[in-house]
Amino acid sequence: MKIVSWNVNGLRAVHKKGLFLSFVEKYKPDIICLQEIKSQKDQNEFDLKEYEEYWNPAEKAGYSGTAIFSKEKPIQVIFGLPDDLCKKYSIENDVYGDPNKEGRVLIAEFKDFFVVNVYTPNSKPDLSRLGLRHKKWDPIFLEYVLRLHSGQVNKKGKNVIFCGDLNVAHTKDDLANPKQNEGGHGFTKEEREGIDKIIKDGFIDTFRHFTKGNGHYTWWTHWANARERNVGWRIDYFFVNKEFISKIKTSEILPDVLGSDHCPILLEIK
Repeated sequence: MKIVSWNVNGLRAVHKKGLFLSFVEKYKPDIICLQEIKSQKDQNEFDLKEYEEYWNPAEKAGYSGTAIFSKEKPIQVIFGLPDDLCKKYSIENDVYGDPNKEGRVLIAEFKDFFVVNVYTPNSKPDLSRLGLRHKKWDPIFLEYVLRLHSGQVNKKGKNVIFCGDLNVAHTKDDLANPKQNEGGHGFTKEEREGIDKIIKDGFIDTFRHFTKGNGHYTWWTHWANARERNVGWRIDYFFVNKEFISKIKTSEILPDVLGSDHCPILLEIK
């Protein structure tokens, strides 16, 4: 089974370039997780007949949103983060807006695992959303995926695959210029701590399980030919619970796939 994750930065734009359907045809993924779709289902002029489609757009038009396309029909599909955790951390009353209204989480349950598609809030260049991200979003999201794994959601423990744009480079190997970006959004100690806690609680960064070192990126700014020069950041991830890592065959970055400022990432299960 192949699962892909891609921040498309506007699904309609990628499709109009002829790059979305050609990508699907070439890689033939079993499950497609998209972030930053920036559209509703009825605004998109394509039909993936082999796939079941699930959309979680933001309330705000042209912003954020996630979607999952799957060849196999899921047991259930869950939209957003649970109300009790949102209330516990008062995320719905946050001064910087309620990210649960931004279509940032979409979950599909299958026989052997949950697939969690996530588009983590950006802390913003002025770090105005760092508090929301660090003190609310990261703890809620981690607590929720632990629930999914432990069986609190479906009364039976199940493997969890979560993927998407986490809007953080975890280590110095995950961005081309760590010294210049130290403390800036996407590379603050608070954001990186969020990934540390995910790993501490038993989830594995699948790409790093197979590949070490720098030079492997998933996002590039449009400025100064950054992509051509490979001056980028690795901010898109596939994580799995440690018990499931033996079933993972490969975890790859697909930097040659164009259409967005992000490239897709691919997870293959044995």
